[in-house]
Amino acid sequence: MIKKYALLLTICTTFLTACSSNPEKKEADLKVRTVDNDKTDSLLLLYNPKKEDKFIAEFARNLHKKSGFNGNILVAKKGKIIFEKAIGWADYLHRDSLKINSEFELASVTKTFTGVAIMQLIEAKKLKLSDNVKKFYPNFPYDGITIKMLLTHRSGMMNYVYFTDGIWKDKKKPMSNLDVMNLIAKHKPAPYAKPDTRFHYNNSNYMVLASIIEKVTGGTYAKYVNEHIFKPAGMKNTHVYSTTQYKKIPVDVVGHDRTWRYSVVQNFLDGPVGDKGIYSTLHDLVLYDHALKNGRLLTKQSLDSAYKGHNTAVNGHFNYGYGWRMFDGDRGRKVVYHTGWWHGFRHIYVRDLNQDIVIIFLGNLTNGSLLHLDELYKYLKVPIIRKGAYQGNGSLPGSDED
Repeated sequence: MIKKYALLLTICTTFLTACSSNPEKKEADLKVRTVDNDKTDSLLLLYNPKKEDKFIAEFARNLHKKSGFNGNILVAKKGKIIFEKAIGWADYLHRDSLKINSEFELASVTKTFTGVAIMQLIEAKKLKLSDNVKKFYPNFPYDGITIKMLLTHRSGMMNYVYFTDGIWKDKKKPMSNLDVMNLIAKHKPAPYAKPDTRFHYNNSNYMVLASIIEKVTGGTYAKYVNEHIFKPAGMKNTHVYSTTQYKKIPVDVVGHDRTWRYSVVQNFLDGPVGDKGIYSTLHDLVLYDHALKNGRLLTKQSLDSAYKGHNTAVNGHFNYGYGWRMFDGDRGRKVVYHTGWWHGFRHIYVRDLNQDIVIIFLGNLTNGSLLHLDELYKYLKVPIIRKGAYQGNGSLPGSDED
């Protein structure tokens, strides 16, 4: 009898071991987890227009009518969308209306993704903050520029957008990141400042970071962020589009100048990516926020480092970390955000980490409408994300703040 029980126990153990090591079983488990993520993500995007926040709805209407905002708006609080709206034209020439799932060129909001990608590679020990650019591009003409300086805009480099305009002769031919790196190596344009002496925001820093990502991974920037950021975050409507790969960028939203007189056509400067070049939607940016908060993309330690100001604060509150602008307030108040302005697009993407609030304005008409958001910030009890609203000591004019 004892032998029979021992034999039965051996058979059961063997069966259970086989099940646990079965590749098909593991793949099924992975799919279940993915489906669970999909379900969780889809709940974040539920919205009933009949329950829209009335104050924000009225604010949005006025911003469109009085300040000329044209674009898509979303506000989410504690994992729920409380307002979303597509307002105006996707393409003024053809009178195509914007849709809530329209893809916009994110402009410099792209820098947040490049910063995340760099921090992922640091976590994987493929990069270090102290790595010199020359380690990856030996013909890089400047000494002493590190990855950390690029992330924090302290490299002192010139802005390639202006430098290449007079050098790249065939304006109809797209220019790649490698093309820009080679032009820098050949022409050695004078830097604005010595490395690590001051903050100087410009696109070159993140174009170089994207070039380093390509050198380290052996693939394209687009492939890396798609596999390691977009897919894990569930961002199914987010892409990297470069004129080196697409003769016409395959989206319907066109950037316009402030008077609607013309649409801004992509050109050779829409080839380099990393500083710009990611196209996305309101909903995917909600998923991006969620993936950052729940640890799908980076560890808490990496995020804390990215959200730390690495420069001298402007007007007492505003700083720049690793790919993020930020507002640091009293009692640990933290808001991270980024603005974007490129070829007819103008945006702001705000994440109040304390209150779990996301505010997104994606615009395709470059006027000053996004300078008129103070009343919305006050309504949501979010710090006013506008440097000019504060005095040099960090207080609002007429307030008793320290």
